[in-house]
Amino acid sequence: MPTQPSKHLETFANPAATRDYTIRIKIPEFTCLCPKTGQPDFATILVEYVPDRLCVELKSLKLYIWSFRNEGAFHEAVTNRILDDLVAAVRPRFMRVSARFNVRGGIYTTVVAEHREPTWQAPVEVQLP
Repeated sequence: MPTQPSKHLETFANPAATRDYTIRIKIPEFTCLCPKTGQPDFATILVEYVPDRLCVELKSLKLYIWSFRNEGAFHEAVTNRILDDLVAAVRPRFMRVSARFNVRGGIYTTVVAEHREPTWQAPVEVQLP
């Protein structure tokens, strides 16, 4: 197989670094293993961020997400790890990672973790008439 999973996240220069704008990435095929049973857990991961100087390169993100397929992880831990790794790579002004796990034993789990640079203020939403 020519492509393998990887924990390496590549970045590129933000083409509009002076502007606050939001990047939303939906990853509907996330899988990891339940650390208790070893059975697969499936989730949709939503990454939303306001970049500063860097943006995450999507193919490297795909390979990074793939790297969790054979790892055991609690939902809370893996969501926070994804956030921490992405923040370390791109150093965004703001980032939110939401992990919506499929039903397991009659229970759906959604974990939301956020990072905010201390000096960054969210822009006020413009309400048009």
